Amino acid sequence: MVSFILAGAAFLSTAMGFTGIPRELAAWVGTLGLDKFELLLALTLLFIILGCFLDGISIVVLTAAVIMPITQQAGIDPIWFGIFIVVVIEMSQITPPVGINLFILQSMTGRNIWQVAVAAFPFFLLLVVATILLILFPEIATWLPDTIRQ
Repeated sequence: MVSFILAGAAFLSTAMGFTGIPRELAAWVGTLGLDKFELLLALTLLFIILGCFLDGISIVVLTAAVIMPITQQAGIDPIWFGIFIVVVIEMSQITPPVGINLFILQSMTGRNIWQVAVAAFPFFLLLVVATILLILFPEIATWLPDTIRQ
């Protein structure tokens, strides 16, 4: 069952890559002319939506070329943004009720998808709090790299 889910996700990633939907969505977010916090909120929502349909690697591969210049233009540190993307994509993978990791957990446990979604919801909320903390206190993510650079 897990193999079928992963094969379906790979097929969907390929299909979405050919259609260009993730690139177009990312480019659309870039044309909105948002400030730094609005841009991060829009990207968080974009990644959550994409996480309902694609796996994390596919999201990064399909959107990074468009999003990185936008974030650099907004003055966002690339190292911080990489950490931010990892947290947000992990959050999107367990977004109840359609995150792809929920389906994998459902097939592994044999439980109903709603039971799995309810069990994963506290972890989703923790990742939301982590994302908010990263946005409000960016030093959290860059403290170690900054310490090593000095």
